[in-house]
Amino acid sequence: MAPKTPPDEVAAAYNVWADVYDTQANATRDLDARTLQGQDPSLFQGDVLEIGCGTGKNTEWLAPRARGLLALDGSAEMLKRARERPGVERVQFLQHDLREPWPARNASHDTLTCNLVLEHIEDLAFVFSEASRVLRRGGFFFVCELHPFRQLQGKQAHFVNPETGSIQNVRSYLHDVSDYLKAALDAGLVLVRAQDCRDDGAPRTAAPRLLAMLWQKS
Repeated sequence: MAPKTPPDEVAAAYNVWADVYDTQANATRDLDARTLQGQDPSLFQGDVLEIGCGTGKNTEWLAPRARGLLALDGSAEMLKRARERPGVERVQFLQHDLREPWPARNASHDTLTCNLVLEHIEDLAFVFSEASRVLRRGGFFFVCELHPFRQLQGKQAHFVNPETGSIQNVRSYLHDVSDYLKAALDAGLVLVRAQDCRDDGAPRTAAPRLLAMLWQKS
């Protein structure tokens, strides 16, 4: 029998965060949305799988552009808010632990998006393997994550807990750029482009906030 995945403390934290996720100041959240929306729109015209959709900040933008959209998240409370967004009536939302095999058939999607998720998943190899499995040949995997340089400065996902008023950190794992490259290469994905994303007006010497990468299944 395969070992059971331990309870997801990340999902539990996001259940608490859900009430204030869209209203508390969050430069990382906002830059991620701008980065996704700055991609070539043709990437999102087919069957799209969004892993880690959260409150639907990106789902709402993807929904009218995609032929079909499946959105997964481990947090029931985040999904509750995502379902309330305008224009998402055709989106299929599912609660799912992303560390377990994804509820999608082999070669069933043209594009995958993964935004501000992999910081919370230790096993990158599993994620990239699943991405390769569900992608059609020639399909794309778009990843936008907290930059490893920021992580090395001690930054991680956090929020003001609305119940206690204190800062709550969310369980995170440090992934070097080389970790992403190896996981993707082992899964048969080819890097199309990479982008270091800084805050608007930040000097060139500032550590990038986000790392965005686009991979293709050969």
